[in-house]
Amino acid sequence: MSALVLDAPWLEFDLGGQMRVLSWAVNRPGLVTARRILWREVRNADLPRDLDVLEWLHGQLTARGALDAVTFLTSRDIRYHHMAEAEVGTVRATAIATVGLSNAERIGQRMDRGGRDWGTINVALQLDAGPGVGPTDAALIETLSIAASARTAAVMEAGLDLPSGRATGTGTDCIAVAARAGGIAYAGMHTELGEAAGRAVHDAVTAGARAWMQQTRPNLGIDVAPAD
Repeated sequence: MSALVLDAPWLEFDLGGQMRVLSWAVNRPGLVTARRILWREVRNADLPRDLDVLEWLHGQLTARGALDAVTFLTSRDIRYHHMAEAEVGTVRATAIATVGLSNAERIGQRMDRGGRDWGTINVALQLDAGPGVGPTDAALIETLSIAASARTAAVMEAGLDLPSGRATGTGTDCIAVAARAGGIAYAGMHTELGEAAGRAVHDAVTAGARAWMQQTRPNLGIDVAPAD
């Protein structure tokens, strides 16, 4: 059984067993086998310009006994994490999201974000389609694209307008998808897997974006459109 544990500055998502995890996380990126996904809260002061971030994180994970974990970095207050679940047919999807938009961007554009703590959107998505059932490698990649699409939709619906246009994400977003190996070949929006994954990620990111907007709105210095 999966479990979520807050131990600031860490947040740990125990997957309940070894699973394939696909991500571009700072620690253990790519397609790996892991039992847990971690978030490490940081501030700009924790990561001075001349610091070797990977070496620093390696030391932090070593001290925690967690070198095996797929690991995100975020400056978002780790207490503000949001879980959403969706069940469609035989598929259960669980998404955990931390959402900060201080370095928000419009796709295809870049802004100067020097000096700000980078809030980042980090999403861990776990899929359960039953014992011994899961997506193929190709379907796992497709699920990652569904999760990214759901993240983008949620951010756009939050209504953060930048000089470059409506924000679609941040410059340092990361997503990790965890599932058992299996023979499910497709995970698009016409499938149970894709529907459950998309709904869970969308709901978790929506909750996180709303919380961030409510807390940060007076200090943004940029336009915020009314959320629908």
